[in-house]
Amino acid sequence: MLTEKQNFLETIRPGGKPDRLPICYTAFRPIAGDPVFQYVRGNRVKGTDSYDRWGTYISFPEDQPAAIPIVTDENQVIQDIECWRDYVKVPDLRANCSDGWETALKNKSEIGDDYLSMTVMGTGIFEQLHMLMTFEDTLCSFLTNPDEVHELIDVITQYRLEYMRLIVENLHPDAILSHDDFGTQTSLLMSPEVWREFFKEPYRKLYDYLHANNILVIHHSDSFMEPIVEDMADIGVDVLQGLLPTNDIVKLSQQLNGRMALMGGVDSVIDREDAGEEEIRSEVQRVLREYGELPHFIPSITYGGPGTIFPHVQPIIIDEIQRYNHERFGV
Repeated sequence: MLTEKQNFLETIRPGGKPDRLPICYTAFRPIAGDPVFQYVRGNRVKGTDSYDRWGTYISFPEDQPAAIPIVTDENQVIQDIECWRDYVKVPDLRANCSDGWETALKNKSEIGDDYLSMTVMGTGIFEQLHMLMTFEDTLCSFLTNPDEVHELIDVITQYRLEYMRLIVENLHPDAILSHDDFGTQTSLLMSPEVWREFFKEPYRKLYDYLHANNILVIHHSDSFMEPIVEDMADIGVDVLQGLLPTNDIVKLSQQLNGRMALMGGVDSVIDREDAGEEEIRSEVQRVLREYGELPHFIPSITYGGPGTIFPHVQPIIIDEIQRYNHERFGV
């Protein structure tokens, strides 16, 4: 029987021979204590409102599971895209995060060889862009001021590359889970052509760097990704994570033919306080029935990290996939 780590790697490898379906994030152990993550997102404390390092207003109400940026015409960082350099102050990660890695290194050392170590990098290039301006201004700027947007994206890309360099130099995890949501449940937030013009090559630059350092690229985007799934494979994404069931996952798997693994499929609608065991198991059974025989597929809820909001949900998801593996593979 393969370890969780071995089985995951065999699942995502072209021509690999897994002995069962991987289960959610169970092959991974996130590395806690990363000082860059703390520096960039440490202001996100439940029950508080604050400004992040870029100057974006962040609200984290007591009754919500996560913090959210509140960007309005009045408080947006960039008041005029043509003069964006007058407003944007890029956080100096190297000056503030070169020290303080001892806790993270100790936590990584305790993971062992049976699991994949992982670092989570939230707020991707597009997300950072629309946290500096309203959604309306961001999307309109693609059309009205493409040169300025390209310049700003270059700066954000360099910032994110520096983030990755600090992670690689100090921790060198097996994988980086890189977040950037590009769409809604049913469509991209821009045309595929606009996405390719502004985001494809910046992400290729980032993921080329990770591959050059032998790090797996897992890209989280719980969005409708069908129009750009080929592009995601082309820029070097090893695992497209968070795939919503509104995507035709069977078609995408056949189309990709092993060039990129797919992870997700379990609808987050079951992550509710009042969700019963039968409803949760029924959704997981649907996923296993529809996608369980696809190669290079990892069933999981569509979130960009381990676990669920309501604690009783995740163990049931895991148990149902384990039951499937036992019945189908004898493992």
